Amino acid sequence: MLERHEHGTILELRLARPPANALSPQLIAALRDAVEEGALSAEGLVLSGAPGIFSAGLDVPALLALERQGLAEVVRDFFALVRALAACRVPVAAALTGHSPAGGAVLALFCDHRVMAAGEFRIGLNEVQVGIGLPAPILAALAERVGARQAARLAIGGTLIPAAEALACGLVDELAPADEVVPRAVAWCRGLLALPRGPMLRTRELCRERLVAACDDREEAVRDRFVEDWFGEETQAALRALVERLQRKGREG
Repeated sequence: MLERHEHGTILELRLARPPANALSPQLIAALRDAVEEGALSAEGLVLSGAPGIFSAGLDVPALLALERQGLAEVVRDFFALVRALAACRVPVAAALTGHSPAGGAVLALFCDHRVMAAGEFRIGLNEVQVGIGLPAPILAALAERVGARQAARLAIGGTLIPAAEALACGLVDELAPADEVVPRAVAWCRGLLALPRGPMLRTRELCRERLVAACDDREEAVRDRFVEDWFGEETQAALRALVERLQRKGREG
């Protein structure tokens, strides 16, 4: 479900939940713990996925089976995970090894640097298209990366964009051949760690203050709103239609 690979003092956390690295409740909790533990033992972190897919986002079929209290616990863990990334005391790079929609893109947004596989892979926050409103902290993180105008365009339309466009608008920081994505993410961490450590880390912390503040702003209300929206009639219908499409595609494949 989650593999750990050491590159000297840099720890790679590799999502390993085939076929799409969907974020189940168990994987969310494991990744949160790994980020928090890694921040104490490593000098840099890299989040990676499988060839062709970083993460398809939340495991919607599993979450649809939960009652309100169970979903609330998962939502709490997920927002704790993105805050752990935002507040991580060491640099974090996302090695986007393939498609990165929805929750996959969210994880990447809260990292310091994003290296994406070049080619026909897509990334974006398509939550609106599947019936979920975008929570404020995630919209704030998107605006930090691409600016307010681009963030509005991408978020309201729930747009998934190809890697080249993601690079052009600032959603990712560099493209690389698929087999070079993880090495380039590791190299980025090493480059940062080669700088005078104390000044670099203090400046990095200052640069990420707004991201952490966005996670903390009305935290409980944001979580409650997400849960309330999830159980809304329109969202439930859209999510169940999504699951039906995925199941049909799986049968046809």
